[in-house]
Amino acid sequence: MKLLPMLSLLIFIGGAVSATEDKYQFDTEAQQNLFFELSKELRCPKCQNQNLADSDAMIAADLKRKVHDLVKEGQNKEQVIAYMKQRYGDFVYYQPPVNSMTIWLWLLPALFVLSGLLWLLMNRKTSNTEVKLNSAQQKRVDELLERDE
Repeated sequence: MKLLPMLSLLIFIGGAVSATEDKYQFDTEAQQNLFFELSKELRCPKCQNQNLADSDAMIAADLKRKVHDLVKEGQNKEQVIAYMKQRYGDFVYYQPPVNSMTIWLWLLPALFVLSGLLWLLMNRKTSNTEVKLNSAQQKRVDELLERDE
């Protein structure tokens, strides 16, 4: 008796999943592979950190259709990326170019690591210094050590 509602639920969910899946037709398998590669490398302009393949936004669906059209026209990976960057800016591509606007994206992590290493080296030098005790302090330390034994 409980099997029938479970089966109908599975059929309903399966139909909903297949209805939302995009169907893109390609002439060759190389075009299909290029499309999937580009949809993972290009970022959705609306979703802050999702690629086109993972995004459900309408703009991502539009971009996937455009990538599909460009790939079907025979454009290669660099041409498609150049088109998308021209149209949507460098943000659409996960690998930003090195220029005057993005140089800090490349330099700040290195500067952060170098400053951390420098801080560790300086801290290490100060922690290795010997502590000089006067005679009263040394006598007190000796008394405390004798009590523990």
